[in-house]
Amino acid sequence: MNAKPIGPIPADYAGGPQLIVGGRSAADWAAAGTPLYLYDGPAIAARIARFRAAFPSQVVLHYAIKANPFPPLIAAIAPLVDGIDVASAGEMARALAAVPPDAISFAGPGKRDAELAAAISAGVTLNLESEGECARALATGARLGIVPRLAVRVNPDFELRGSGMKMGGRASPFGVDAVRVPALVRHILAAGADWRGFHIYTGSQALSAEAVIEMQGATVALAARLADEIGACPPLVNLGGGFGIPYFPGDIPLDIAAVGAALASALRGLETHYAIELGRWLVGEAGIYLARVIDRKESQGETFLIVDGGLNHHLAATGNFGTVVRRNYPVAVAHRMQDAPEEIVNIVGPLCTPLDRLADRVALPRAEVGDLIAIFASGAYGATASPQAFLGHPPVCETLAAQAPV
Repeated sequence: MNAKPIGPIPADYAGGPQLIVGGRSAADWAAAGTPLYLYDGPAIAARIARFRAAFPSQVVLHYAIKANPFPPLIAAIAPLVDGIDVASAGEMARALAAVPPDAISFAGPGKRDAELAAAISAGVTLNLESEGECARALATGARLGIVPRLAVRVNPDFELRGSGMKMGGRASPFGVDAVRVPALVRHILAAGADWRGFHIYTGSQALSAEAVIEMQGATVALAARLADEIGACPPLVNLGGGFGIPYFPGDIPLDIAAVGAALASALRGLETHYAIELGRWLVGEAGIYLARVIDRKESQGETFLIVDGGLNHHLAATGNFGTVVRRNYPVAVAHRMQDAPEEIVNIVGPLCTPLDRLADRVALPRAEVGDLIAIFASGAYGATASPQAFLGHPPVCETLAAQAPV
């Protein structure tokens, strides 16, 4: 039986004989219980510093907390970024516990009236997804006697090439078609609302610098054209994000230095301020899922390592979160990081479904009952993107390794 390849282990964790995070071994972190999501605060801080070094000061950084809304993680990131983007009232409440309301923007279709009222009352910027949502927001502001802070999410007529999930360039529940945006913004201004600019998001999980540069250039040009048609300069243009991370065999990290240099050139001489919102790129590679082997079994010539967590905690690693072809995340035996492979195994969780497969025919050093399996690139779309109530297994634990000094 041939082994299937695994994705690249992030460089922060690939150098030693055992997995060390924040100066402590994986076994130490897992002593209080598994399964466990472990988030590396210093690695996230270093990631943010890399962004700052690559991009011009004209571009501010927002954290999209849908990637990981773990409150201690938000609290650690908040002082290091310029804003937080949310997609529900629940996320907004977590963001308000960490940053002032004028640093928060609220996107997403289908905002309920109560959510609009809560955002307007708090002073959060609403990224409007339709003319109907605009009408409800203006009516809510009038009822409350509060001038609402309103940006317009634009559905552009282009998409991010090579993105894992496309969110522009087609009929979409997200945003207002670009051709209709000028009339809507003129209506917002005439109504006396506080127009906060544009939000233009075209896709996610892109690893091609060329594609991201092309998308950002087109986005800057679109924002300028819309501003000319409106006759007003937007206070802020949120360029979205879309920066991907390596998950699978053959994935190459995004060259953010090239992206930053190209954007600096595109923005030279422009007065508008710009934001990039990132979630996965900031936290994805700084998260590790740890699960303990509870059984080894042989079946028809194959070896199965059965661990104490699975798709109920880490749906994405099982290939059931938007992946067309199932491929293996980076995975290792936590105390044998540098050891040569000795066997080909399947790593499965405890759920009664064949979908609960965390790794498929991977070559690893031998792991025994009680050993820890580490699944890397697990800091984004993990615990809150998984069906934790499925089959009644215990919820996953989460913890944050100490934040690096700023």
